[in-house]
Amino acid sequence: MTPLHDGAVRGFASDNYSGIHPEVLAAIAAANDGHEVAYGEDAYSRRLQEVLRGHFGDDALAFPVFNGTGANVVGLQSMLPRWGAVVTASTAHINVDEGGAPERVAGIKLLAVPTDDGKLTPELIDREAWGWGDEHRAQPLVVSITQSTELGTVYTPAEVRAIADHAHERGMRLHMDGARLSNAAASLGVPLRALTTDAGVDVLSYGGTKNGAMIAEAIVVLDRAASEGLRYLRKLDMQLSSKMRFVSAQLLALMEGDLWLRNATHSNTMAARLRAAVEAGTADGSIRGVVFTQPTQANALFATLPPGVADRLRESFRFYDWDRRTNEVRWVCSFDTTEGDVDAFAAELARETTS
Repeated sequence: MTPLHDGAVRGFASDNYSGIHPEVLAAIAAANDGHEVAYGEDAYSRRLQEVLRGHFGDDALAFPVFNGTGANVVGLQSMLPRWGAVVTASTAHINVDEGGAPERVAGIKLLAVPTDDGKLTPELIDREAWGWGDEHRAQPLVVSITQSTELGTVYTPAEVRAIADHAHERGMRLHMDGARLSNAAASLGVPLRALTTDAGVDVLSYGGTKNGAMIAEAIVVLDRAASEGLRYLRKLDMQLSSKMRFVSAQLLALMEGDLWLRNATHSNTMAARLRAAVEAGTADGSIRGVVFTQPTQANALFATLPPGVADRLRESFRFYDWDRRTNEVRWVCSFDTTEGDVDAFAAELARETTS
């Protein structure tokens, strides 16, 4: 078909804007010949279980799904009774970016805690982790953290372990929204299991879409005692793919080798390059009035801009406002962001802030 978009247009709005990595696209095509059993009984889905056990441990059990919201909703639903609640950061995707799906679809009460950097701590969790046995209060039974966070910050293995131990001591379970887990692991130079299985995470939503896949996420159960009924809930919540081989093939392309790490490392590197360019411009005066609001630890940057600059800059590069009240914006780099993209963006930022 004739392309309906301009392939030359580049942006920093989201790693969801990028296309499919060529190796993932090739994997989909390779899985397309002939007939294979539907609903996950195919060779690709079986192989995926083996590959993910190599990353997350012998007890890991994966349930491929369509999207991150589905992974979070179904995974959390499997961890909770009807009266259960989830303690999470106020900026968490499940709290602000999933259209109320955890509450409306899964019937889960979210207990949101404000944080400065998007990260929970045992002390912050305790602000909402109370009231067990009180029939007037939804019971806090799960803690959910995001890795990397919605503010681009990263939990270290020790920080995840401290949260897991704190939750488990209180009879709670730990869920991780790992939409950008690959970026966090690449940033810290650790294997995926160091941030999950070895750190005490019970159930993981593992993200492939933001890291070069088309439609590919997975709920990965790391402690089978923490989750119940996923086989049924995935279908009930409309996340069971009939042609699952094509979802599993995408995750295999990412995870069987090192593509997941190569893509994440590249997007992190481009984010670091952009930050360095802005900081260098600020130091020499070629960029004015730009202030970073969070450390850049993965592939997302947060900064405030002078009034009016964001709208003018968006005429050339798409990106999102994060907080319009303070002129804070978010820039995200992808697996296909180039050095030229970064340099052109920094040059345009310099023009707009000094004109």
